[in-house]
Amino acid sequence: MGKKMTVFSLNISPEKGTEKVPVDSVRVTSVGFENDAHSGNWHRQISLLDQESIADFASRSGLTINPGDFGENITIEGLDITLLIPGSIVEGSDGLRLEVTQVGKECHGDDCTIYRKVGKCIMPKRGVFFRVLSPGHLHRGDILELSKAE
Repeated sequence: MGKKMTVFSLNISPEKGTEKVPVDSVRVTSVGFENDAHSGNWHRQISLLDQESIADFASRSGLTINPGDFGENITIEGLDITLLIPGSIVEGSDGLRLEVTQVGKECHGDDCTIYRKVGKCIMPKRGVFFRVLSPGHLHRGDILELSKAE
């Protein structure tokens, strides 16, 4: 049996490089979150951060940081995200399957509203990116399970 995490927040935005807005549930299509700018036929269809990293950043910076402010689609809690390495599979309750494709990314600096708002970003070091293997639905509070790579 794999390790489990709880979906703390689901977040979408119509444009890349902007904060995302929390939603209660989302349809995950073969190319990512429905109505999200990062959806597409590429290797970073969905992004994830853990609430613990966000809270630590907020505490150290003195800023109020909300889920989605770093542009992540999924904010989770209850799992050490360093366990999410490329090739790992995350599964949801209705057949949803996501594959970790990348950890971290290049920061876009002043071209990104997130960077302009908070002065730096944790996505380059803590962000986890997925491609969709099997579509499904996600709801805030869902349990996701980390399983071994295929």
